[in-house]
Amino acid sequence: MKYNTLATQESTNAVVTALQNKGVDVQIVETKIQALDAVKKIIPQGASVMNGSSVTLEQIGYLEYLDDGTHGWIDLHKPVAAESDPAKRAALRKQALTSDYYLGSVHALTQTGEYIIGSNTGSQIPHVAFTSQNLIFVVGTQKIVATLSDGMKRLEEYVVPLEDDHMKRLYNSHTQLNKILISKGEAPMLKRQIHFILVKEPLGF
Repeated sequence: MKYNTLATQESTNAVVTALQNKGVDVQIVETKIQALDAVKKIIPQGASVMNGSSVTLEQIGYLEYLDDGTHGWIDLHKPVAAESDPAKRAALRKQALTSDYYLGSVHALTQTGEYIIGSNTGSQIPHVAFTSQNLIFVVGTQKIVATLSDGMKRLEEYVVPLEDDHMKRLYNSHTQLNKILISKGEAPMLKRQIHFILVKEPLGF
């Protein structure tokens, strides 16, 4: 299976319909530049934002934009990144769990609207599962798969080896697939807002 091939229009349309039926806001954009513009339009001034480690966010220019400080948001990730002590960094991550917006990507997105996120530490999972009221996922359409089974194969056979190489280059350390989140939908009573920005460019792993 070719895990880095952009999805067909038919597959993309199926995902859009499935996500919208689950109450998810979906946008399709052509380029990573348009993806960043879409993110900027979603998050209001004064909102607190948090993000996980994400090649996708780096590729669209979000991390650079966040760092320049002109956005008007409350950046909860900055003090985490600046802290060198592991225990203090972990404490700062916990304090950021109730960010107004959490941004990231997914490792697989099914045509029926489920998505899969794999993690080493699990630090992003509370945000996605419950604590952040608004989620923004930027996803290259190469991550679209037919079924959850295909999504797990994509994660285990394709994403993890690439992420392991990425971690070795950056930090001279390995990654592990310790925790996996599968989201099938949201409880309406929580009134959370989920945004998917689907990009017709290969982004992330």
